[in-house]
Amino acid sequence: MYRPIAPVAYDCVKLIFVRDGSAILLSEFGEQPVTVGDVVVLGANTLCGSEPEDSITVTTLYLDRDYLVDQVFWQHAALLADRLDAKDFADELYSDPAQILRLGEDRAGMLMPWLDELVALSLDGPAPERFYRMQSLLFAILDVITAYVKTTQVRRSSTQRKGRRPGPPSPRRFAPLRNEARQAAELLRDTPEQRWKLHTLAAAVHLSPSQLGRVFVDAYGKPPMTYLMTLRAEQLARLLRETGLPIEQAMREVGWLSRGHAARMFRQAVGVTPTRYRQLSRQRRCAAL
Repeated sequence: MYRPIAPVAYDCVKLIFVRDGSAILLSEFGEQPVTVGDVVVLGANTLCGSEPEDSITVTTLYLDRDYLVDQVFWQHAALLADRLDAKDFADELYSDPAQILRLGEDRAGMLMPWLDELVALSLDGPAPERFYRMQSLLFAILDVITAYVKTTQVRRSSTQRKGRRPGPPSPRRFAPLRNEARQAAELLRDTPEQRWKLHTLAAAVHLSPSQLGRVFVDAYGKPPMTYLMTLRAEQLARLLRETGLPIEQAMREVGWLSRGHAARMFRQAVGVTPTRYRQLSRQRRCAAL
């Protein structure tokens, strides 16, 4: 990869393994260099962009959020009542949405044959006969890298668990995606510049604000207004990168009317200020000429 990658978010967890070269990454951890032997861990709906230093080669794994919650449930089954409880537990345990794991070139090198085989098995799409081999390769990779993942201390006894979430397991996590959540996300994606409030968005999809908050978090892992912040930061980055609009005007174009608030939200999502992001984009373009 020789070209910069604009900040973009995916509705899944990403593991990015740096195989060759180096780059400057922009995400919630700020402006950080990555090189051979590093692994970037990004939570679902977490913006991340990159500015390659000459070039960089990576392998990326995309992991479904519900799949990972299921693994957390079985890993901590002695503490957890159900998979909904596991989601809350995982959010608390892995509270940092963007991390860089410095494995080192030698330790990361042992992962490369497993990654190569996993990629090869994935090329033709899902295949039941490959399922267990792919699972074993993924677990072997996770076994190595999870020792480097920063976690938050979570103390939960069985008594605390029972008092916190009584009753039978909830089937809500396994239901189809609610139409209202999908409709709300489409409204935010289509018109992020609109002055959205939770109650107006809820009214547009015929739910109460509290109902919309619950179904939206179940579907996308973040509340609607946090999801909107991610969309606005992504669009602002595009305007800063591709146009000569003054920064304050670009902020208004995506729906942020206060420059100070917009700068704080952009830095929270992308890791650098809008001014710094535009500088990096211009430096990259000049270097390419």
